Amino acid sequence: MKKSLLILVIACCLVFALTGCTKDEILGTYNDAIQAAGDAQLTSNRSLEGKRKYGVDHYTGTYDADYEDFSGTEYLFGGTSIDREAGNEIEITCNLNITDGSAKLVLQSGADDPQILIESTGDYSETIELPPAGNYIVVECDDFTGSIELEIK
Repeated sequence: MKKSLLILVIACCLVFALTGCTKDEILGTYNDAIQAAGDAQLTSNRSLEGKRKYGVDHYTGTYDADYEDFSGTEYLFGGTSIDREAGNEIEITCNLNITDGSAKLVLQSGADDPQILIESTGDYSETIELPPAGNYIVVECDDFTGSIELEIK
C-alpha cells in the first residue's frame, strides 16, 4: 500500500515537473539523470590506486598508477549517456607494465561480455565506437605489481 502511494506521488510530481517542457527538454533532463546514475558507478578518486584526470567528460582523460600487490577492480572512465555531446568514438592509448600478478584493461559495455583490451606487458592503441549502452573502461587486477598509463581522447 505504502509503495503504491509512493509511486503515485512520484508520478504526479513528474507530470507536474514536465508540464510545458518540449520534447528536447524532457530528453535532455532524462539524459542528465541517466548520466548522473552512470557516474556513480565510477571508482571515486580517493579510492583509486593512481591519479585520474577527466577530459571533456567522464569518458575521456588520463590515468597513471603504480600498483603494489593490488587485487581489485577500478572503474576508471565511462558512463551511461544516451546522447554523448562529444560523439560515440573514443581513442584509447595504454601502456601496461606487469612485474608480478595479473592485470587487464577491459571495456564493459551494457550486457555484452567484457572485451579485454590488453592483459600483458606492452602498449595498446585503438579507436572504439561506443554502442548505446553503459560503457566503462575498467582495470581488473589480481595481486598486481606494476604500472599503467592510460589516455582516452
